[in-house]
Amino acid sequence: MELSKIMKRRIIEHFKEGKRFDGRVPLDYRKLNIETGISQNAEGSAKVKLGNTEVVAGVKMDVSEPYTDHEDEGTLIISVELMPMSSPRFEPGPPSIEAIEIARIVDRGLRESKFIDFKKLCIKKREKVWGIFVDLYALNDDGSLIDACAIAALSALLTARMPKYDEKEERVEYGEFTSKKIPLNENVPVTMTFYKAGKSIILDPTREEEESSEARLSLALSRIKNKLSINALQKGGEDTFTEEEIFKIIDLAVENFGKIEKEIKIQLNLQ
Repeated sequence: MELSKIMKRRIIEHFKEGKRFDGRVPLDYRKLNIETGISQNAEGSAKVKLGNTEVVAGVKMDVSEPYTDHEDEGTLIISVELMPMSSPRFEPGPPSIEAIEIARIVDRGLRESKFIDFKKLCIKKREKVWGIFVDLYALNDDGSLIDACAIAALSALLTARMPKYDEKEERVEYGEFTSKKIPLNENVPVTMTFYKAGKSIILDPTREEEESSEARLSLALSRIKNKLSINALQKGGEDTFTEEEIFKIIDLAVENFGKIEKEIKIQLNLQ
């Protein structure tokens, strides 16, 4: 059901005062919980709960031919399914525009950060490489699906194991795992999506807060050798951002990166 104009107005008025209905301040995240190893069949899997938003991620791997413009590199494909049971906004059928957009934002955050060492996924140049497939499923949508999906994909990749590959038969032995992990670099990427509601900028909105906003800006950041890098940006929503607002959001992303990066690492025992 669409949020009423009165409720939207009340939410925006709260933002002006630096308040939110759940007691948080504008740039606070809700409680984050990450559970890994939830699937026995996937190479890697994770369930992320961000407030009441829940997302499940699964990683599968296969061997195929490389892309012609990356003959010695593995591949990555992200898919997102916004399940009808997670929200009355979603309908069964082919991936919606929203699902495709979330998949692209998650993909760019991982790819542009150089988090995955694609060259180490090459088996034989021009002929065979490992392909990584990350499937994301929304179980409950209470806002901030983009960030929840990004954390879920990251968590599943960080805990994934390479499957056994029979070189003689040239096939993947599904269900048989090695102790080898996916080749990843140390720069853990974090995607943060900032929402504009009235003149206020907030992080991690609830569904009602998200529906009260007019625009959003997703930034994918990572830390490489103690230097923070912005790897990708994606704007969404009908309203625009001024140049001043964009620079403010970039500053806020830099200020808040360490906090969410630390929480993810604690949850995954990476500290």
